[in-house]
Amino acid sequence: MNDLGNKSALITGGTKGIGYGIAEALLKEGINVAITGRTKKTAEEAAKRLNSNGNDRAQAIGLEADVRNYESQQKAVKETLIQFGGIDIVIANAGLGHFGSVEDISIEQWEETIDTNLSGPFYSLKASVEQLKKNKGYFITISSLAGTNFFKGGSAYNASKFGLTGFTQAVMLDLRDQGVKVSTIMPGSVSTHFNGNEPDADDAWKIQIEDVGKLIVDLIKMNSRTLPSKIEVRPSMPPSK
Repeated sequence: MNDLGNKSALITGGTKGIGYGIAEALLKEGINVAITGRTKKTAEEAAKRLNSNGNDRAQAIGLEADVRNYESQQKAVKETLIQFGGIDIVIANAGLGHFGSVEDISIEQWEETIDTNLSGPFYSLKASVEQLKKNKGYFITISSLAGTNFFKGGSAYNASKFGLTGFTQAVMLDLRDQGVKVSTIMPGSVSTHFNGNEPDADDAWKIQIEDVGKLIVDLIKMNSRTLPSKIEVRPSMPPSK
């Protein structure tokens, strides 16, 4: 997918954090971007900020969508098609985390974590797979190093991200014969608003959202004969413990 002109992408959870950083990077490459958020207001405000950088090569739109609901993902795909005429790239980024001992994690927290982090990417792909097949597109999930490294208090989050990593790798095998590339990105510590964090100068050592955006662009531009299917990403200089 070296020629990125007239391409379009759908990014779930694109109003802030990693999703927003990816949207910025794709827009700079001339790729139209639809970002989704839980509310129409937050999605449209984020799209307005993305469009305010003077880039006249591509456009961002904001859509209200809940990744936990398949019909909502179908609607997001439909609205993206109406606006841009096609979908070439889908980034399943939306995610959340509930942490604590298995004794303390509630049923509601478990279900929200699994529904968002695991079922959400399945719904996003299911709703868009025909477009991706038609356009020989790219499906990318944002997993985590927690998708291969378990830790105390991570029962729900580990389960969702281990599942997402496995799901993405199986999907890669399902779709590559049809010309669809599939990859999962597994970041470590990222400077985002995840779980209420407010990024500041103390987060300078962490992976920055623009770093993930650059990685996505590099993947999309890679020769079609080569597929980095699972990529672990770590801060190069974390604080000494």
